[in-house]
Amino acid sequence: MKRTLVRFRNSALRRFIRRHEKYAPILFFIGGFIFDMLTLGRIDRTYDLVMLCLHMTNLSITLYLYNLADDGRWKRTFLERFEEYFPLAIQFFFGALSSAYVIYFSRSVSLSKTVSFFIILIFLLIANEFLKQRISNKYLQFSVYFFISFTFFTFMIPVLISEMGTTIFFISGLISLGCTLTLIMVIYSVSPSTRKEIHLGKLISIILSIYTIINIFYIFRLIPPVPLALDDGIVAHYVEKNGDNYTVTYEKNDSNIFWREYRDKFVFKPDENVYIYSSVFAPTDLVKSIIHRWKWYNEETSEWELVEDISYEITGGRNDGFRGYTYKNNIWPGLWRVEVITTEELVLGVIDFEILIDENLEPKNLVERTF
Repeated sequence: MKRTLVRFRNSALRRFIRRHEKYAPILFFIGGFIFDMLTLGRIDRTYDLVMLCLHMTNLSITLYLYNLADDGRWKRTFLERFEEYFPLAIQFFFGALSSAYVIYFSRSVSLSKTVSFFIILIFLLIANEFLKQRISNKYLQFSVYFFISFTFFTFMIPVLISEMGTTIFFISGLISLGCTLTLIMVIYSVSPSTRKEIHLGKLISIILSIYTIINIFYIFRLIPPVPLALDDGIVAHYVEKNGDNYTVTYEKNDSNIFWREYRDKFVFKPDENVYIYSSVFAPTDLVKSIIHRWKWYNEETSEWELVEDISYEITGGRNDGFRGYTYKNNIWPGLWRVEVITTEELVLGVIDFEILIDENLEPKNLVERTF
């Protein structure tokens, strides 16, 4: 009776997918995205770590199964009935992993210079809808797999060893490269159809090119410093630490500007300090120095000039991020920005504001908030 019920369900699912074949890819894409949105929270949480590892492991296994299906390897086995689901499963895991990275990266207040890398993730997320028609293209499927794998290890290794930096990033990339090339070589060696479809040297060249490009992105600081993320960044009139809490007094932005909490027109009074408050998420046990890089825009040269670097340390593990602030009183009118960066000068976010010095102006919408 149970076997009959399982066959009926499989048959019903197969009929549904075939009937709605045009929409099945986007349904699996949306399913993977919604699944992560509802279940993922913070990268160092056990559940998140387990789910990301399962996604990556299942993606690798499914790629192996899918590429051997054309050779009839699963004929007369229990896997034969699932062969038509392999492309959808690959798409689901591609979507789930890339959407997870988007969720983690989007925690930053400002993506600033890292927006290019973020756009690549968004592109993967959207392109995933159309991937089913081209999933048989092995050059494409392994290229996307390597990019996803590279991002996976740059997230995972710093969390597991509670350390991050340039060396860790390059080690993560080499591990990803080794895993991807191993999977390709295994499939290539046991799958005659794969050997007919691809030129091994060409595929490896593509993978090495992607590896090189990602490292160039890192060298030029175009990749967010995962797994750190900027939760809050505010230019304030006053910041005070009371026990374990920070009280921040700032000008609240207009309600229609939902993407920024503070008002970017800072009304400065003589002998006043300008404070920058920031809250940085870091995984448990990860200790890192954070730098506030104060810059002023010189209209004569049309360039941002470095004014001062002020640093403070964070230790990971707090749900709402680890807090700190810096301040300056030697300030003058004009456009200012404070880059929140790591000691490797990787940008977590940018806090932009304009200093206004006018006796007739008063701060607007002053609020006091406790973090």
